[in-house]
Amino acid sequence: MLSLWQSHIMQHKITFISNTSEITAGTRGASLGFGALKVAALNQHSNLFSRPIINVKDVNHYLLKPTAFPFALRIDGLVELFKHLDATLTEVIASGSFPLVLAGDHGSAAGTLAALKKNFPKKRIGTIWIDAHADIHSPYTTPSGNMHGMPLAIALQLDNLDCAINTLDDATERKWEKLKNYSKKPSLDVKDLVYIAVRDVEEQEVYLLKKHNIKNFEVAEVNEKGTSEIVKATLDLLKDCDIIYVSFDVDSMDPAMTSHGTGTPVNNGLSPQQAEELLLGFAKSDKLVCLEFVEVNPCLDECTNKMAEITFGILENVVTSLEKK
Repeated sequence: MLSLWQSHIMQHKITFISNTSEITAGTRGASLGFGALKVAALNQHSNLFSRPIINVKDVNHYLLKPTAFPFALRIDGLVELFKHLDATLTEVIASGSFPLVLAGDHGSAAGTLAALKKNFPKKRIGTIWIDAHADIHSPYTTPSGNMHGMPLAIALQLDNLDCAINTLDDATERKWEKLKNYSKKPSLDVKDLVYIAVRDVEEQEVYLLKKHNIKNFEVAEVNEKGTSEIVKATLDLLKDCDIIYVSFDVDSMDPAMTSHGTGTPVNNGLSPQQAEELLLGFAKSDKLVCLEFVEVNPCLDECTNKMAEITFGILENVVTSLEKK
């Protein structure tokens, strides 16, 4: 039986949540991603963004000063961002609207998950992570310190000390613990995580994927079986979950078919058509309570906003599908 809020979702009300913070990425420009999508909408004479939009207070001022946390760059800003995301998601959920998050870098997705857990504390959250990267490093294992590689470790409360290469100072450790425990308990159980299109991982992440038997539908498997079968198999893996959250990083798509307009593009990805078909498939699920698009970066786009144009086309079709439910 659907909850009162899930029944509201079926009344087709969507609120866009604009999260322009980009403090967890290693390159600049993801904060402009939503603006690039708006330009795409204007160029295509679309009224998609006439729907309600709520802006999350950004914390990009942390980029203007040195960070004291080399293994968790600007983690103090991420702690602050969690509070802003929590307040915004809570407002949208309380209104009975479907939150569709348009975010800068992917590190903030841990805050989205934490907010969902706080709003649905007794619900089992299934997470579908469509991305070129596993994003499951911790400050103990990161080779770069960039926290857009850590959101799932935060949500799962995973340090992965078996693969540690860094020794944290007390201040970093305290803030890391604060992030992990923001919603008091893990936002996500490792058995409720499914990857699609992950293909660029470090050995520390490979260790966790094998240790916890986390399913990754590789691009070759998507090509072989087709998107409909991947959607069915993914939802079957998450059949015991009460609600579902989908996080879509545009770097899951092949830059040869889109552009390099994202922070960390990786070859041999999904086609835009495959990405759209997957998202449309998941949009049909009555368990879906939140969808997130991340990492459009027009500053890195060599094809004059092509990544935003392609992503906007996908987004518009997904919104249309959600509103027809």
